[in-house]
Amino acid sequence: MHHFISIMFSLLAFIGLQVSVQSAGRRSERSIDRSFISLLRVQNGMKFGSWGDREFCPRGTYAAGFSLKVEERTYGFWDNTALNGIRLHCVTQFKDSNSSEEDSSIQSNTGSWGEWTDIKWCPSGFLKAFQLRVEPYRAFKDDTAANNIRFNCSGGAFLQGDGMDRGDWGDWSTACQGRGICGIVTKIEEEQGMGDDTSLNDAMMICCD
Repeated sequence: MHHFISIMFSLLAFIGLQVSVQSAGRRSERSIDRSFISLLRVQNGMKFGSWGDREFCPRGTYAAGFSLKVEERTYGFWDNTALNGIRLHCVTQFKDSNSSEEDSSIQSNTGSWGEWTDIKWCPSGFLKAFQLRVEPYRAFKDDTAANNIRFNCSGGAFLQGDGMDRGDWGDWSTACQGRGICGIVTKIEEEQGMGDDTSLNDAMMICCD
């Protein structure tokens, strides 16, 4: 009996290892480093948390759409975090909004709360610049930090995320000098337990030729 249990545990461990290796392989396909020409920053990001890993679209693809992880507002004494994550959807060519299908999707670190919104696509071109809506520090009141994001597309379209509405829109980042946005880095505050959670505080986009 003990021998049978030992065999079963070994089998489960092997299966778990295989799943882990396969997952890691899929992740490395998406996030492998690629050469880039610039980082896009905004000036109104909040100060809490730490920067996550740089995540890149696979070589030869660029971000043409995005979706957000958003915690809906709760009232009373509940802690709100608003924007928790930004996901970029990468494609190999310009696609219109009626036929857009991603080749892959990428995200840097994300917070623990909220649900993912529907994808918003550039009708043509790739994401080229961004703008963050951020709530300033409120001391002893509930802080939410980043609430929403906007992107400009190289084809001229303007996209606004389905985030929350606390805070103000800051200035636009500079526009990509290359073909378009190809990567992302986010600044996330870890869970604070009984303290005030803010989750996503800031973001940078990466541009590639």
